[in-house]
Amino acid sequence: MPGPIAAGRDGCPVPPDPPPQIALAAADQREEAPGSGGPRDQRGPPATEDDLEEVLSRPPPGFTLPPGDILILGVGGKMGPTLARLARRADPSRRIIGVARFSEPGLRDRLASLGIETIAADLLDRGALAGLPDAPNVVYMAGRKFGSSGAEHLTWAMNATVPALVADRYAASRIAFFSTGCVYPFVPVLSGGATEETPLAPPPGDYAWSCVARERAFQHASAARGTPTIAIRLNYAIDLRYGVLHDIAMKVRDGQPIDVTSGHVNVIWQGDANAWALAALAHAEAPMAALNVTGPETVSVRWLAQELARRLGRAALVTGEEAPTGWLNNAARAFGLFGYPTVPLATMIDWTAAWVARGGRSLGKPTRYEVRDGTF
Repeated sequence: MPGPIAAGRDGCPVPPDPPPQIALAAADQREEAPGSGGPRDQRGPPATEDDLEEVLSRPPPGFTLPPGDILILGVGGKMGPTLARLARRADPSRRIIGVARFSEPGLRDRLASLGIETIAADLLDRGALAGLPDAPNVVYMAGRKFGSSGAEHLTWAMNATVPALVADRYAASRIAFFSTGCVYPFVPVLSGGATEETPLAPPPGDYAWSCVARERAFQHASAARGTPTIAIRLNYAIDLRYGVLHDIAMKVRDGQPIDVTSGHVNVIWQGDANAWALAALAHAEAPMAALNVTGPETVSVRWLAQELARRLGRAALVTGEEAPTGWLNNAARAFGLFGYPTVPLATMIDWTAAWVARGGRSLGKPTRYEVRDGTF
């Protein structure tokens, strides 16, 4: 199988004729950004979690935030702490307020030590939501994916009811909310990916359809109340402790089979995804806007397994045959606004392999990128 299938600046796929190493080099050149260290990032791989979180929260060159304080709802998830820290580092003069249940020991103290205000609240509690402070900018990161099967009611409550409540509470704010590429249907691998104009019609499953409901709740509020809003349709953020690359690398290291039926993915460095989500606040509109956030390549899972295996000195146990379709997004609009990601695909692969090889911590939260029936 070929390596990355690169989407050109017009969103059209580049034919996958070159061998993987040529395609990879081309991808690195496309992803180069000022201050990124060139086509192959020259920074060493993060060796500790402190190193990793510093890199993940580093504001990219030229990064700016819209005016006003920022309230982050759901700051306790996988991406929230580094997004909050990035916002704080970008402008220490403004208030950054993080809201979550804070079930992870020590997280609230860690955020406070970075100058981030914290409030413990359950967003399903209408009284608690009403008591939160006003803010001109709201980043909504709350949601539920894993464990949806068997507790569908809670998934719908978190992904549909809470957004409706938040949209009502913060009707006077500017809102950027995290959505997912899973709101789109599967598209052909060589299509260039779903664009923001692709109708929302995911495959069956409570998770994906509840995410459509989340979008509709914010969309209705934006249309009815004039709230500037933007949906961040994210497709696979990469943090060395979790993510598609981490999942594949762990299977390679442990000699587990890698099913390539869902044979192609999009990935983006979590730091870039967070920076784009914050910067997208300035592009919120009424009626609601949407923005695909992911990397420029359509990447072969088989090729990723082989590349990680080569770096780890192991064999990749690949099973299955690639489906002709997948959950794939075209982020050309985001590239036009923000440029290409600052951390290239090759660097993400290098860093992930080094992290897994040294036994770096895993969050134990598989992405389940291989799921095609909507069961999470």
